[in-house]
Amino acid sequence: MNTPAHTRERVVVTGIGAVTNLAHNARDTWAAMREGTSGISPITGSYFDEWSDDQWDVKIAGEVRDWDPGLHMDKREARRIDRFCQFAIVAANEAVAQAGIDFASHPDLTRCGIIIGSGIGGIQTIEDAVKVLWDKGPGRISPFTVPRLMANAASGDISIRFGLKGPSDSHTTACASSGHSIGDAFKLMQRGEADVMLAGGSEAAISPLCVGAFANMKALSTRNDEPTKASRPFDKDRDGFVLSEGAAVLVLETLSHAKARGAEILCEILGYGASSDAGHITAPDPNGGGAQRAMELAIGSAGLNPGDIDYLNAHGTSTPLGDAAEVKAATTLFGDHARKSKGGKLLMSSTKSMIGHCLGASGGVESIAVIGALREGVVTPTINCENPDEEFDMDFVADESREVDVRYALNNTFGFGGHNVSLLFGRFEG
Repeated sequence: MNTPAHTRERVVVTGIGAVTNLAHNARDTWAAMREGTSGISPITGSYFDEWSDDQWDVKIAGEVRDWDPGLHMDKREARRIDRFCQFAIVAANEAVAQAGIDFASHPDLTRCGIIIGSGIGGIQTIEDAVKVLWDKGPGRISPFTVPRLMANAASGDISIRFGLKGPSDSHTTACASSGHSIGDAFKLMQRGEADVMLAGGSEAAISPLCVGAFANMKALSTRNDEPTKASRPFDKDRDGFVLSEGAAVLVLETLSHAKARGAEILCEILGYGASSDAGHITAPDPNGGGAQRAMELAIGSAGLNPGDIDYLNAHGTSTPLGDAAEVKAATTLFGDHARKSKGGKLLMSSTKSMIGHCLGASGGVESIAVIGALREGVVTPTINCENPDEEFDMDFVADESREVDVRYALNNTFGFGGHNVSLLFGRFEG
């Protein structure tokens, strides 16, 4: 049963941390997004040294470069956890530091919880273990294999690190994983079941298996000669998404908890909508029905109307089918408010044009752009949108950031399996 609106707790964001291909923290990631910087480059991972270049149709990705986990944690600890978990821990540390929460002195850690999603989990650990199995036999498989590969490892490890004894969960809903994680944390807090939640997602899936599998699905861009131009959402020459890695974690607090400790509030979460296409395991509903329902639910749960929304951070993966479905959903829901030819004021841009597709971490990473828009009045661009598809009658904030007053913003994340999530963020006004 839904909690009556007048009894719901208000939920705010007081910290955010990230590891991306643009920077190893949220602050510098936001600065790079504002500048329209691309984080896409040729793959350098040692995994790929075993095969010659001509065996790979896809040779580009959004790698987190110059990553040394030993700079952020004990080196022995780093060896015991997968790369995706390393990212999540570093992002969580940054978010907690910005929020200024000292969990060691918190009076009730049973009121503090965590939900961190991952679409793939410890895939690099799995590939390493399989190689050891075939080369050296089962007796040489590391006893750390299972706790390294678990998709819920990030939630578990971070909860142990901070002593969080409240609700603990992990979503694995493909590219909607961190969207579901943030949304469900929000709902828990609205119902009064927690005072503080860490929520977000992490992914480190640039591995031979994932690159090869996505490439053979024809899901990835093959624009290997122009990496920085490969991710081009809504452009008529788009040819697939760019696989990326990274993490982002938000600190969510009830407004009463945040105010009681004098926290700086970054923004407010106002709504959450989730739906299923129930159509195809990988292709979206071509009419965008599921995406439209998710957005409607997010807006409606906040007591707002579609015309109130100023900015939509699109899922915008740069795939032919996905982009078309999302534009269809937006123009159907928002009507002339979304149509550029009708003078519509709604702006929609895709962060993935710069960072590529972080799969299960996408919703968390892209919340950086949403929070930045609300706080600084700057909407990040869709780079490489040089020739928008003629059928897409929307303002994609092509090429350059734009200064605009943003009061309400949606963040869309959709995933294989037909999962759709839309989160509604609002500027905090007391």
